[in-house]
Amino acid sequence: MIVSWSELGWQHGDMCGRFAVTTDPAVLAEKIEAINEARAAESTGPNYNVAPTTTITTVVRRHDEPDDEPTRRVRSMRWGLIPPWVKAGSDGAPESKGPLLINARAEKVTTSPAFRASAKSKRCLIPMDGYYEWRANGDTDSGKKARKTPFFLHRADGELLFMAGLWSVWKSAKDATPLLSCTIITTDAVGGLAEIHDRMPLIVPARDWDRWLDPDAAPDLDFLAAPPSVDGIEMREISTLVNSIRNNGPELLEPAEPQPEQATLL
Repeated sequence: MIVSWSELGWQHGDMCGRFAVTTDPAVLAEKIEAINEARAAESTGPNYNVAPTTTITTVVRRHDEPDDEPTRRVRSMRWGLIPPWVKAGSDGAPESKGPLLINARAEKVTTSPAFRASAKSKRCLIPMDGYYEWRANGDTDSGKKARKTPFFLHRADGELLFMAGLWSVWKSAKDATPLLSCTIITTDAVGGLAEIHDRMPLIVPARDWDRWLDPDAAPDLDFLAAPPSVDGIEMREISTLVNSIRNNGPELLEPAEPQPEQATLL
């Protein structure tokens, strides 16, 4: 059976494709009262230009014992979900055919072959300072596509955003070490955010963290379907420095310099 990428719950243009996170995993764990299980060796400090396949910090709830209360854990995962059924290549790494599963559409996570197993019991949060999105500017006078304008979307109070995600465990026959990977769930953009892009990451407010992360409960379908609250979310135009993943510093978050006004000949 041939399965299309849209059936897997992924479609071209479903970005959140880049974000910023500057909080150390240990500090995050203390802040949200979680156990820090993030791999210290892979903590590289603030990352202002997180790109797909990067190892990122996530939050899960898991049991120590089958009957105990699940607790929050901060864990390192690869951004770009690898379903357990993906075959291993000759080098023992997962095959990389098709697009990276960095995003999953909220309306398809419970039915998609790539995501439905994770949606049942492996849901996570992906913390970030904010995320980048590019607004299409239409065509130029010459008919060519105009350069897209980047924006940074973040909380006005400076606190972290926590996005809904799914995670998975992949193992190679050659290597018993499991590979943890994750994807960010997207939904229809609302409010002013829809002027930038028609999709946005699904924001999880603090009151819903434990319900979303509960490994013993089914996913909350009403939450997945409801328009997210964007109260307190701000967006600002930034420079095109963010377009290159080689650029990675606080200057990426600075407002774009205003363009000089064009003189009009009368």
